[in-house]
Amino acid sequence: MSGMTTLFVDGWFGPDPGDWQELWALGLPGSARVVQDDWERPERGAWMARLDEAVRQCAEPPVLVAHSLGCVTLAHWVADGARWPVRAALLATPADVETNRKPEIRGFDPIPRVAFPFPTILAASRNDSWMTPDRARSFARDWGARLVDAGEVGHLTVGEGVGRWPAGAELHAELLGDGVSALGPST
Repeated sequence: MSGMTTLFVDGWFGPDPGDWQELWALGLPGSARVVQDDWERPERGAWMARLDEAVRQCAEPPVLVAHSLGCVTLAHWVADGARWPVRAALLATPADVETNRKPEIRGFDPIPRVAFPFPTILAASRNDSWMTPDRARSFARDWGARLVDAGEVGHLTVGEGVGRWPAGAELHAELLGDGVSALGPST
């Protein structure tokens, strides 16, 4: 991986034991997860600050792998002027906080519609309870992201039976540009 850092930007409620992010991180030396102070009561400013701190601590520009509310946190960080360089980002099933108006995450709407200043892939599910394919297409266009149909993978959670998510690992390897995925070298 040439010393490349991958930062995982988890969503609401944080890491789940056995989730694809954890499984990938085990195979990616130098990877880390952005740790939030309060996973259950997310606060946009605090989450953005922790993301900023994690990116700042990277020795070289990281590849960000965001999921759910982590994608929205990243969008706010970019809109706020993202002060540190990022190599690329993989956005996995973003949470549409504008249509899923849970009181605990209201502070994350509206979702910024600012183009990301680095290569970005948005992997959208056909049957995600948190974002419709049409909305994902709209966000991908506004963020300047390449939209990838991830199939019927729900919201990409352990509870929905998603394990290592090999197709996502291949997208990650594409962003790294060196053919090494979280599942090992591509063949």
